[in-house]
Amino acid sequence: MLMTYLCGGNIKEILITPLGGISKTFIPYSMPFILEFLILICGPIFQCFAYLFLILIFNNDLELITLYHFAILIFNLLPVYPLDGGKILCLFFQLLFSFKTSYYLIFFISFFMLILFYIFSLYFSSLNILFFTSFLFIKLLKEVKEFHYLYEKFLLERYLNPIYFSKSSIVFSYKNFKRWRRHLIKRENNYYLEGEYLEKRFKNC
Repeated sequence: MLMTYLCGGNIKEILITPLGGISKTFIPYSMPFILEFLILICGPIFQCFAYLFLILIFNNDLELITLYHFAILIFNLLPVYPLDGGKILCLFFQLLFSFKTSYYLIFFISFFMLILFYIFSLYFSSLNILFFTSFLFIKLLKEVKEFHYLYEKFLLERYLNPIYFSKSSIVFSYKNFKRWRRHLIKRENNYYLEGEYLEKRFKNC
């Protein structure tokens, strides 16, 4: 949480689960890649420090603490949104793909992984895995349902707080916008600056 504030973000919500916490943060979309990566990786790093602290105090329960530590760490780093692993993978996708495509990819991977976990839990009759998979499935469905508003927020932030990025791209629609690029939009034989295009879009709304 401290790293989020230091990098210019805010904590909106923290959900405590038996396998740790899931935080909902506000991070400006103009935030540099490296800063957002540091925010996301701080959770697993803090857990490793907490593990070292616990084994120093409760060294008689080393085996049990180690088992829980690695179970939670591996679980949290799975490529499933909105776990840290899913968010980190989505962040790397945004280096290569548009904002919208990056989220579509991580949603697809997340659903695929959860289906595998459902099959695994049924095959081995594991109620714990079934419970956590169901919990993540519900969270993922909520994220997918709200993605339209998330994307509108992404566009609105670019419109209200325009930033000059060093890299640029020519696109055919606002649906192809990337996070750390400025855009030139081509419509038929005309070209529009990103700011002009977004101003026209939001004024029409």
